[in-house]
Amino acid sequence: MLDKANSLTIGGLAKAANVNVETIRYYQRRGLLSEPKRPPGGIRRYGFADIDRLTFVKTAQQLGFSLDEISDLLRLEDGTHCEEASALAEHKLKDVREKIERLVKIEEALSEMVSQCHAQPDSIACPLIASLHEGGIGTKGQRD
Repeated sequence: MLDKANSLTIGGLAKAANVNVETIRYYQRRGLLSEPKRPPGGIRRYGFADIDRLTFVKTAQQLGFSLDEISDLLRLEDGTHCEEASALAEHKLKDVREKIERLVKIEEALSEMVSQCHAQPDSIACPLIASLHEGGIGTKGQRD
């Protein structure tokens, strides 16, 4: 008789967690998800804990954590390492805020370039193209 807690095939797990089978295999290779033992003559089975683990990984990815960072968080998931988990989240928050600052600068530069184009519709030289050649976006020397 099949244990209902561990009754999903890899395809069923993928469907339940709303990911691809190849995503599950990739996570297993990365050590983010364990690969159950194959019973003799049978197929591997997954359960609710695996769905929960995949949900954790996908939610962390949506928050901008890399798979390496997620691996670190998973090592802390027993709940006794809240301070370490908080430090990882604070670092991620700092990164996000820096990205937002860069994106605001990019938005302002693009907005100005588009305005220049609209202000000179009959110009022979495109102000946007000229600005790109000049490196005039306010983020000179910065790379993403």
